[in-house]
Amino acid sequence: MSETEISRQAFVNGAHTYAVQPGWRLLIKDLGVNAELVLRSAKLPGDLLVRHHASLSSSEYFALWQAIEDQASQLPGPPVPLRIAQAMSVDWFDPVLFSALCSADLASALGRIGKYKRLICPMRLEVDNTHRSTKLTMHWIEPHAKPPPVLIAFEIAFFIQLARMATRTHVIPMRVVSPIVLEPSALYEAFLGTPVNHGAYPCVVFSAEDARLPFLTTNPALWAFFEPGLRQRLSDLDAQAQVKDRLRSALLEALPAGDASMIKVGRKMGMSSRTLQRRLQDEGTTFQRTLDEVRTELARHYLMQSKMSGAEISFLLGFEDPNSFFRAFHRWTGTTPREVKPTWQ
Repeated sequence: MSETEISRQAFVNGAHTYAVQPGWRLLIKDLGVNAELVLRSAKLPGDLLVRHHASLSSSEYFALWQAIEDQASQLPGPPVPLRIAQAMSVDWFDPVLFSALCSADLASALGRIGKYKRLICPMRLEVDNTHRSTKLTMHWIEPHAKPPPVLIAFEIAFFIQLARMATRTHVIPMRVVSPIVLEPSALYEAFLGTPVNHGAYPCVVFSAEDARLPFLTTNPALWAFFEPGLRQRLSDLDAQAQVKDRLRSALLEALPAGDASMIKVGRKMGMSSRTLQRRLQDEGTTFQRTLDEVRTELARHYLMQSKMSGAEISFLLGFEDPNSFFRAFHRWTGTTPREVKPTWQ
């Protein structure tokens, strides 16, 4: 998948909420920290973990992870992300962990995780299988999100620990990449089995042989029983998307083709321009405002995360030339592309 496609996909579902799983209570308990203090530190309701159908926004999700580390780091032991990975258990009954453990092997498990991860976490996965390796790259659904380091480190450790749990084999990845420094580096290297490289996105590469090691936890019958429920939750999640979220998705497809007019985009969404504008007004926004927001977010992402030229960025955002993009960016942000990225041309 190209970096352009990755950037588009990051916006597809807009800002959703993520279901609070029973496993959170067990995770916090297994770490030996006080749930009440964790929730208070995260500025979340004290009964959050016992509510039915409770959910978190991206920022609340990140705050919860940060609060867990703040409390757990006061206790002796390895880094918190490694403690959580080593404490992983089927008792958590996390739908993502469960779907993975029921799989035939790691390659299959990563496919399932990629499908259901967005039910519980503002992350999506890019999986690239070749005859030599299986490469897993993690992307945040909201491109400018700033997840706490504890979450980034845990997600990297999670996939390695998953392979070891399910195969009962000490799987060592071929390569690990992190956008942050994992410290103490010696402890992380000892757990991962390989040095950590720096890169823009968290990434773990497994050998093709390890990706095909049979999972001893595979359970097709149990998976067949639970899968319809997870599929329904995904369907419900998509059905709840606001018109603004659907518009954002449609704009991502329309912008590079130069078809971002309200008439053409509305037609793709199955509604007239008048209906589209009315529905957006009901949600407190307008077509032009949403278009400007999408363009602004994509522009910042392209400037900071890619090596594309001004002409390429202008084209992808639906502008006729770089000067038009330059003026629009200044209008949106009060700054210039060169101030965001001095090497921009």
